[in-house]
Amino acid sequence: MSFIDVFKGIPQAELKLALYSTTAEQVERALLQPRGNLESLLALLSPAAEPYIEQMATQSVALTRQRFGANIGMFLPLYVSNLCANECDYCGFSMSNKLKRKILNADELNDEMALIKAMHYDSILLVSGEHETKVGVDYFSQVLPQVKQHFNHVAIEVQPMSVNDYTTLVEQGLDAVMVYQETYQRQTYAAHHTRGKKQDFAYRLKTPDRVAQAGVDKIGLGVLLGLDDWRLDALLMGHHLSYLEQTYWRSRYSISLPRLRPCTGGIEPKVALTDLGLVQMICAFRLFNHELEISLSTRESPQLRDNLFPLGVTHASAASSTQPGGYSNPATELDQFEISDERSANQVAHAMMNKGLNPVWKDWERAWG
Repeated sequence: MSFIDVFKGIPQAELKLALYSTTAEQVERALLQPRGNLESLLALLSPAAEPYIEQMATQSVALTRQRFGANIGMFLPLYVSNLCANECDYCGFSMSNKLKRKILNADELNDEMALIKAMHYDSILLVSGEHETKVGVDYFSQVLPQVKQHFNHVAIEVQPMSVNDYTTLVEQGLDAVMVYQETYQRQTYAAHHTRGKKQDFAYRLKTPDRVAQAGVDKIGLGVLLGLDDWRLDALLMGHHLSYLEQTYWRSRYSISLPRLRPCTGGIEPKVALTDLGLVQMICAFRLFNHELEISLSTRESPQLRDNLFPLGVTHASAASSTQPGGYSNPATELDQFEISDERSANQVAHAMMNKGLNPVWKDWERAWG
């Protein structure tokens, strides 16, 4: 059994109707018992919860400080390749886009890592386009030992793999896997993924099961907000998270809430998510899951990020590049999407400290011997 079996039984049309017919009374009940309650999550994500966002934010701040203190873990993406064998109309790496393609070799990877270490980072996210023959498990089996010499925490955001492939990478030091469904709504998913293995909705949906079965310590979920109704996508992600935590309780979990950003050949959002809506979503998930890690990328503006950091965010990137080799040789024609917060890592760290938060560059390492 995997989440796809559970997913088939989720009545999406009924959930959507319930989202938009939720009453203030139901929201008030949800605020009293939100933890682990999917009905409460639905109410807190509904339009009826908008007048209660300030109350939700107050609770979210208190719960986050109670569980995580004032700490925000700092990480940085390192793009190792922009090769991709998929056609996805929202992504700059889509195979039909005419851009220069690149895979980092060992020397180029060392150059990138040296610059990232100079910014004090010790947690890194390896990112690539989805190309399993040229940037698959063989490539990452070579890269991971090299990266682990310099960084204690290494995550990947690449194409879905098999249990055996994930197990191989865990043995080489892999700590976390981020795999985003993009949207949980099948028809919308099919409309935006028109070529390549990423067309297989079910295979992608089952990926977190395979990640957990391989013994990966942390699993990250996410949806690309704007492809369809963000309230329903967020709620379905909540169902996915609930299933995973109950089934694979040894793993830790995180979510990322990226909004559509401009990119080569990109699209306009079908359902726009306002800044207030993003606040509502962060707070709703914090009330639903007190231990959940919530990540905030540089897709958002500096002012908005500074205001979001205290509300429930536990991990953040700063001074990111979305292109392979971008820290050594910036070249905008290789970007996956446009960055909005272009401040340096130190500037973001100081902004956090001005909010009473503590940016954490290194919070653990493996013991020797």
